[in-house]
Amino acid sequence: MEIARPPQGQRRKDLNSTKSPGTGVGGAAGPVENLRQSAVSAATAEQIERAAQLLHHGGLIAFPTETVYGLGADARNADAVRRIFAAKGRPAEHPVIVHLASAGLLPRWARSLGPEAEALAQAFWPGPLTLILPRAATVLDVVTGGQDSVGLRVPGHPVAQALLARLLDLGIDGIAAPSANRFGRISATNARHVADEFGDALAMVLDGGASRHGIESTIVDLTSGEPALLRPGAITVEALGRVLGSAPRLASSQSPRASGTLASHYAPRTAARLIAPHELIHALSALTKPIARIAVLARSVAKPMGFPGSWIDAPEQSGGYAQTLYANLRTLDARGADEIWIEAPPDGPDWVAVNDRLRRATHRQ
Repeated sequence: MEIARPPQGQRRKDLNSTKSPGTGVGGAAGPVENLRQSAVSAATAEQIERAAQLLHHGGLIAFPTETVYGLGADARNADAVRRIFAAKGRPAEHPVIVHLASAGLLPRWARSLGPEAEALAQAFWPGPLTLILPRAATVLDVVTGGQDSVGLRVPGHPVAQALLARLLDLGIDGIAAPSANRFGRISATNARHVADEFGDALAMVLDGGASRHGIESTIVDLTSGEPALLRPGAITVEALGRVLGSAPRLASSQSPRASGTLASHYAPRTAARLIAPHELIHALSALTKPIARIAVLARSVAKPMGFPGSWIDAPEQSGGYAQTLYANLRTLDARGADEIWIEAPPDGPDWVAVNDRLRRATHRQ
């Protein structure tokens, strides 16, 4: 793949049983129950133009990607990026991923590109893959968390693509965009999740429908000479290995900090437990009155007769399970239960990313 390089010096100023306009410049990091909801706008050409103009003037917006919704700001505007951290309650040392219109913009953001980066970009972009690369000198510290690396990706969602293309016309070559949720909480996979999460702290929420994959991008570190998997996602280790020639190694203590890699993350406010199927059956049968208020995310276990709590039957296949996971957790989290019991999915390559998210969502501090 040929990656175009900009002219020298050029730079610019992402239950009961079921199946499964503000200014955007505030620093709302606390409870949002009493705030008005952010304006949700269908992602028409007119509203994409409005979103681009808001970003151009330093506002915060949320927009859809194929993974989850992103809370976006102009990645070259330090004050705008800081508003992301304030809105999310995100620690300043946690880097944010920069979303690009195309791989041709990589040289503006990364000071070096090896053959692995070019091969992975050609194979998987646009798509749910983030590459960690040595940062260019012009990349802001607030974006990288002070590290010498930067996370970059080209999203595949058509709304994100249209927004990024329009921003290029306005001189903006990247959107800093972590997931559009409070720090450490369940990611948002539709526009209503975002509006419920942030009240009127955002200038707008572009509604592009439910996210296709439903979990965050795969993250691969390419800063140490040997590719390393920092976060699993829809692009599997096996798929990466076919492009790289061998599977990436696992992250180590020397790996860069990256989004969504803390032990506790993607977590509901309600205490949650991950329970093997046979143990879930036993735990359900052992419940006696007065029954604690239990909410269950099942996959293969059948709802017992007379079970009074909240229950969701998740899809049995990994893709459908992942696509609905965060929406299901949000639904159960809102039911006022004492605990959420989650039937542990199978092991296996197709379930690595889902199991990663569930381990973090149920991690006990």
